[in-house]
Amino acid sequence: MSYQVLARKWRPKNFESLVGQEHVVRALSHALEHKRLHHAYLFTGTRGVGKTTLARILAKSLNCIGADGKGDVTAHPCGVCQPCLEIDAGRFVDYLEMDAASNRGVDEMAQLLEQAVYSPANARFKVYMIDEVHMLSSHAFNSMLKTLEEPPDYVKFILATTDQQKIPVTVLSRCLQFNLKQMLPAQIAEHLHKVLTAEEIAFEPGALALLGRAANGSMRDALSLTDQAIAYDAGALSEAAVRTMLGALDQTYLIRIVDALAANEGASLLAIADELVQRSLSLRAALQDLSSLLHRIALVQVVPGTVSSDWEDSAAVERFAASLPAEQIQLFYEICNRGRADIERAPDEYAGFTMTLLRMLAFRPLAAGGTQATGLAGARAQPAAPGVRAAPPVNAPRATEPAAVSVARAAGSREAVVAPAAPIVERRQALEFDGDWIALAAQLKVTGLVRQLVQQAELVAFGGDKIELRVPIRTLLDAGALEKLKLALREHFGRPIQLAAQVGSVQGTTVARRDEDERSKRQAQAVDAIQTDPFVKALVKDFGATIVPGSIKPTP
Repeated sequence: MSYQVLARKWRPKNFESLVGQEHVVRALSHALEHKRLHHAYLFTGTRGVGKTTLARILAKSLNCIGADGKGDVTAHPCGVCQPCLEIDAGRFVDYLEMDAASNRGVDEMAQLLEQAVYSPANARFKVYMIDEVHMLSSHAFNSMLKTLEEPPDYVKFILATTDQQKIPVTVLSRCLQFNLKQMLPAQIAEHLHKVLTAEEIAFEPGALALLGRAANGSMRDALSLTDQAIAYDAGALSEAAVRTMLGALDQTYLIRIVDALAANEGASLLAIADELVQRSLSLRAALQDLSSLLHRIALVQVVPGTVSSDWEDSAAVERFAASLPAEQIQLFYEICNRGRADIERAPDEYAGFTMTLLRMLAFRPLAAGGTQATGLAGARAQPAAPGVRAAPPVNAPRATEPAAVSVARAAGSREAVVAPAAPIVERRQALEFDGDWIALAAQLKVTGLVRQLVQQAELVAFGGDKIELRVPIRTLLDAGALEKLKLALREHFGRPIQLAAQVGSVQGTTVARRDEDERSKRQAQAVDAIQTDPFVKALVKDFGATIVPGSIKPTP
């Protein structure tokens, strides 16, 4: 008998054996137990998370007749009756799986719908499973709408897709939608443990952890990688062999990189990069793994209890969390992620990787007093490597920018120096405002809703650092317009302004009212100029001409 791959051999046959989709299993089980059966189901999710498997289990649940042949719809299909066995074998005449990627036209859909009007040949329900349904053409979608909305009582539709955004809303509204989750690496590793134990294949726990991470949330990918690893390691699964097969980075390299950063040793960083190249390891994957390590360090710094015994580098993570400044870890993480994006634009992968490491050496947070902070782990701030200087604070971020913006500036510019947002220093000067709100409004740099607020507002009171306004409608204060106006006033006066606004009847002069008065005045002048024009008067008198109402407009 030919070998059956693990992904097919260990495909779940019932809801109980399905991994990682408890929220979907619970909903479907309750619906089956209470006979609240919808006519169309939509399963969405990335590849290898169980969409087709769920469709087959649901089809068995709908058509299972039990071992004694007297069963009914159930959430626990027996797996031994004729419908269950034939659905698992892929030869059940009333369960049809259609691949929309290769049958996407309106003709194929019309053929399927023509068959739907006939009763099941040997089943309780006729079940149509359309995989990758987003690949159907727009005409095919339109042709199925009516049947999908009101199918015969014995027809059930199961749609599956990896791209829900491409499905028309008219189809989405006719289906019960279930979003299948990507599986966690720990869930995948636990399932692989069960599979390999049952297969009597020797393995190391570290190898399963590597496969769980490499699968990126897909159980099918994990089982396929496991098959490949078994062949690579001659029938066993050792961590070293799996790491070599995947090209995965040894955590000791990452720990050495962070140690070199802490010690400001540029030469050591370049040596580690050369080692990675010599071992033909992916430098893109190295940056991704370094980001993950920095993320774990930041987690432990904020919430010490998050250290997990499953982390193979837990001891190093705790050491770095205790010895490195939290703001430096945040900066490293930001630079590392930007390096992952910039590596595509670098001259080559090695240049992009090493430049990212050099940026981590080049930038240091500013101390509270505005001076450059000392080096990591108490070391003095010093040149990172021969010929590389820490950048001076030429383009230090504005005091009003949040720290995250400062970090982003540092990661993308050699001249910026990162600093936490400093408190605003007030300019001790008198508030130069004489109560002329209209003149002040002309000087403010505002747009959109804030500009409307300025134009419609009436000055109620002012004094010291406080200005109070009145607006005719409350919507002018929506979307944070008042806070944006406060920022504009602070920029204009050079100091914080207390701004308050009330909603009420506006009696005084506003910018909008002044502009309207000016427009009315100009319009009246234009009408008077036309009506008193001698030529126009002659036309009216001699030819009975009339001036079309509303046709007179003042010149700009």
